[in-house]
Amino acid sequence: MNHPTLTIDPGAVAANWQALADRHAGEVAGVVKADAYGLGAALIAPALAAAGCRSFFVATLDEALSLRALLPAARIAVLNGCPPGEERTMHAHQLIPVLGSLASCARWREAAGDDGAPPSFLHVDTGMNRLGLDRDEAAHLIARPDRLDGLGLTHVMTHLIAAEAPDAAENVAQQRRFAAFAAQFPWLRTSLANSSGLFLGPAFGSDLARPGYALYGGNPTPTAANPMRPTITLAAPVLQIRAIASGETVGYNGTWRAARPSRIATIGVGYADGLPRSLSNRLTARWRGKLIPVAGRLSMDLTTFDVTDHPALAPGDVIEVIGPGHDIDAIAAEAGTIGYEILTSLGPRYRRVVKSV
Repeated sequence: MNHPTLTIDPGAVAANWQALADRHAGEVAGVVKADAYGLGAALIAPALAAAGCRSFFVATLDEALSLRALLPAARIAVLNGCPPGEERTMHAHQLIPVLGSLASCARWREAAGDDGAPPSFLHVDTGMNRLGLDRDEAAHLIARPDRLDGLGLTHVMTHLIAAEAPDAAENVAQQRRFAAFAAQFPWLRTSLANSSGLFLGPAFGSDLARPGYALYGGNPTPTAANPMRPTITLAAPVLQIRAIASGETVGYNGTWRAARPSRIATIGVGYADGLPRSLSNRLTARWRGKLIPVAGRLSMDLTTFDVTDHPALAPGDVIEVIGPGHDIDAIAAEAGTIGYEILTSLGPRYRRVVKSV
């Protein structure tokens, strides 16, 4: 290995989807927004489709158009809705907007031809306060269900705000709000659970689940062992090893000082490659299964490790930054962030290798 390498396992992603599909009575979609959480939609979406996934969610129209070119027959829904003026584009490519306001509903209806509007989803906000019908709009539709005519609606959905915390009171509150709204429109199918929502119990079951993070190996049950398979490995060769004296510092601003004569190994990965700078003096990596701590601040292109306790480690040896023994959730905890950010930040400079089945 001569370059930092990101190894991606589409088979593991497909296996994770199957595991989620096996535990859910309804349909399970695949969320492939943000270029399949950084792993590459062109690689991941066909793997999911081959496993049996038939419905996909993306965030934007551009993502949807790219995905349509990959999967001509898939159901593709756009979570951010239809940009004003792009209704005809969505019609032409058979894309499904998630309608989250009365205004977006009106535009979708007005753009429909004589044959009526193509399929759409209705998003009701139950606590996130981002997208979706607000309380007044939801109440208006309950009073005037005829306002839904001509929209081609197939599903009503909401988004859970704390599903990864199973004891959070807001989970039950949102489920009840959503159930009360959906009950007013019994002809619509429901979509409630995200990755973690699939583990909250029968009350959170719905006709269509929308997992994303768990597909890519993220733990949907942070208070328990991760039931998902890891999908990536990030590793890099050691560029150089430097012997330093006790009292010398490493990296910018000298934030790490050697307490003894030390050996410092440098790899060619830095914050420009998606490792958060907050990992400075906090990251732990692996060499042949053994822990090695970061030494000093991460640089744009380089990261340094204290390998004093591993005298056999030599230039060219490979250090594993992310892998089965140190997954995206573990590195996110060290960085003080979430695994979603780690995944979607992995940069373009890595040599990307697809793990074969």
